[in-house]
Amino acid sequence: MFFAVLKKKSFIIAICLLLAFIVTVSTLSFTGAYRVFYGLSIKKLPIYSVKTEEKKVAISFDCAWGVDYTDKLLEIMESENVKCTFFAVEFWTVKHPEYIKKISDAGHEIGTHSATHPHMSKLSAKAINKELMSSVKAITDITEKKVEVFRAPFGEYNDTVIEEAEKLGLYTIQWDVDSLDWKDLSAAEIEKRITERVKCGSIVLFHNQGLHTAEALPKIIKALKNDGYTFVRIGDLIYREGYSINSLGEQIKNV
Repeated sequence: MFFAVLKKKSFIIAICLLLAFIVTVSTLSFTGAYRVFYGLSIKKLPIYSVKTEEKKVAISFDCAWGVDYTDKLLEIMESENVKCTFFAVEFWTVKHPEYIKKISDAGHEIGTHSATHPHMSKLSAKAINKELMSSVKAITDITEKKVEVFRAPFGEYNDTVIEEAEKLGLYTIQWDVDSLDWKDLSAAEIEKRITERVKCGSIVLFHNQGLHTAEALPKIIKALKNDGYTFVRIGDLIYREGYSINSLGEQIKNV
């Protein structure tokens, strides 16, 4: 009798699990989300990191609101012989052209972070194009160098944002390691976050106005160097052709 009841319960549980699975699949199929659920999403993705066996990492700074710590950051980069990537908003570029030139002349890469720092995924294709064209021109007018990388404000994107960037020859860049320096974390907290999360091909997000970023950076660079990492600009990290991007946002070189 006991075993009969147990078998009956097991049968009922199995039926319930099967029904739940069918409902889940049906719901996902109806919404189109099943493609993401099964890793089959055809949604366009930016580059979050690069799949590589080489111990290379790219440091990046988003620049939008001020320059209080930028000189210190540049001094650290120079003393450590590190090159990185700055993403500049157009209004920051126009307000601080001397910093755009200083960053460029130091050998760092400058990408666009839009013209007005909007939620670009809510814009039309025409408006996105205008944001990119205008901000790229503002940078190139100062540096006389081609702009090749773009980071969307707030990390927000959709297919249209990526497609419009592609039309202009821009690679849309995210990050796989976030310092959270904009939350005013302590230098020790920032260092811990970065050193525990970095892997080969990582792209690290900082902000030039991070309160404790400049304090944390020397220790981060030293720790990663001691672990065998070298630092490159994003443009020198990514693949330019013959690549795919997996569901994790890793850019993979096609064999």
